[in-house]
Amino acid sequence: MHASLETAKPKPARDFAAIGAAIEEELAAITAGKRRRKIIAVLVKNGLGMVLGDAIARKLRGNEGDKQYLHHIGRRLRLAFEELGPTFIKLGQVLVTRQDLLPEPITLELEKLLDRVPPIEFAKIEYILERELPDGLETFEWIEEEPLGSASLAQVYKAKLKDGPVVAVKVVRPTVEKLFQTDIAIIKKMAARLQKRLPPELQAALDLGGLVQDYYSSAMDELDMTEEARKMQEMKQKYERRAEHVTVPHVYEATKSVLIMEYIDGWLIKDFPVDFLTFEERVNIMIDLVHHYVQTMLDGHYHADAHGSNIMIDKRTKKAVIIDWGMTGRMDSVMAQILMRVILHIQLNQAEDAAEVFMELMSPTIYTDVVKLKDELRTLTLNYVSAHQGSSRYNYGRLVLEATAIGLRNYCKVPNGLALWAKGFSATEGTARWICPEISYGEVVEAYEIPILKSILGKRFNFRANASLVAETAEMIATFPRRFNKVLETMAENKWRMTVQVQTDPVTRNTLNQIANRLALSLIAFAIIMATGFIVASIPGGTFLGMEKTTIANIGLAVSVILVVSLGWRLFRTRKQRPRF
Repeated sequence: MHASLETAKPKPARDFAAIGAAIEEELAAITAGKRRRKIIAVLVKNGLGMVLGDAIARKLRGNEGDKQYLHHIGRRLRLAFEELGPTFIKLGQVLVTRQDLLPEPITLELEKLLDRVPPIEFAKIEYILERELPDGLETFEWIEEEPLGSASLAQVYKAKLKDGPVVAVKVVRPTVEKLFQTDIAIIKKMAARLQKRLPPELQAALDLGGLVQDYYSSAMDELDMTEEARKMQEMKQKYERRAEHVTVPHVYEATKSVLIMEYIDGWLIKDFPVDFLTFEERVNIMIDLVHHYVQTMLDGHYHADAHGSNIMIDKRTKKAVIIDWGMTGRMDSVMAQILMRVILHIQLNQAEDAAEVFMELMSPTIYTDVVKLKDELRTLTLNYVSAHQGSSRYNYGRLVLEATAIGLRNYCKVPNGLALWAKGFSATEGTARWICPEISYGEVVEAYEIPILKSILGKRFNFRANASLVAETAEMIATFPRRFNKVLETMAENKWRMTVQVQTDPVTRNTLNQIANRLALSLIAFAIIMATGFIVASIPGGTFLGMEKTTIANIGLAVSVILVVSLGWRLFRTRKQRPRF
């Protein structure tokens, strides 16, 4: 239903003032105390507590346990996230990508998270449009009151610009940003507590605080329509000429909460009629889509959500149009090159080389067995070099997720953004297989190997990339005579001295403190037993402090038993959590 020009005119100021006051009242009701109480209440109601930390520990130790139990945990987690609203729905969608951290039954349940929520009243949308656009509601000839889509963060409407084309208008919900900022502060504290409850070896490998911070940064980008518009314009300018059959909607205007972009009349890529595109057209779209993703990734960008619901087939141009640019990320170009080198080695059946390259992504900790790590990576890559690339079981996105899981299982630090990149690659692979199942995804990537190599070599041999090496080499050559002369003088005067300072790492210090505390506890228990015996022996027929010797003996024995049991309990708990003694 179109709102006519008459109904689209701004309402009286008092009406907008009332709407604004209602929104301000909703914002004032979002406080840290209220949200903390609600979050705790919902988690307790669903019986979750600290089970997430236990699930992570099980996953990384390779002992997930009963799948039915994990499905049950995943379902309760999904229901809790849906009840807690936008922040937790988005958090659940990020956790779906962390199949390296969470058992599969839990991530399968989180995939069911619903991001479709009832739309807010249209009057509030009008208020935002009137407040943020330079011409307010007069920008449009008409705007439909029924949204094209309603998600937890924003709503999209069909409209027509005054004396202009039909457009899609994306509007961020008015209270969602404050809700995000309030919830994130609480989630950070919960993540810090969860981090402390993990075993020491997992604490060394995992950075839950960094994971939450990455999620927060990504979410804030999704809430800023000017940032999404900038990404769309950058992608359109850089890559539209390279990818003839894949494009990005044109952006007409953007503010903090409003994005006006080209309206695409067509179908989602998973819903278009089979006979609408010829085989050649489908192949061209698939090739351009894959090459577009690979090239943007090599340039340091990636779309983490390029699935079938975010790509449309335009009825008029027959092009694939990527319509949602909210969930995107930046990637270090060196990491991107490492991932592409892995794919190139996989294509050549070089499992050993692929495992070696994967090792460059892993940062071993003191708990890492490097030989075991490399052996597991080699076994993983062997499965892929002998498999048909592009199947649902063996695809490059899954390869990276499985390699990440191996790294964490061996207590390595792995970049947080790797899992999100893997999700994006898997989504692209799935979309490509959907539109053209007759062609192998691996063959399409293989056909792009020359541009991949040119991109890698171009960055490696670029003088800017090697500026530090050139400067340091020049400094070393220039100062070599003076430094060498200093060495000769020192040798002639026999002034060689070497200072060695040994400093233990925090984990070793913690372990030594535990040993010392337990020894002290044992000595105290022993001293109490001996002291009790001496007291009893020294007063054969009398009393001590008004107590019979049998009473003293029983008290001493009871205290020593309590101390010994406490010591045994601490020893038993050592492998489950960091003990105090």
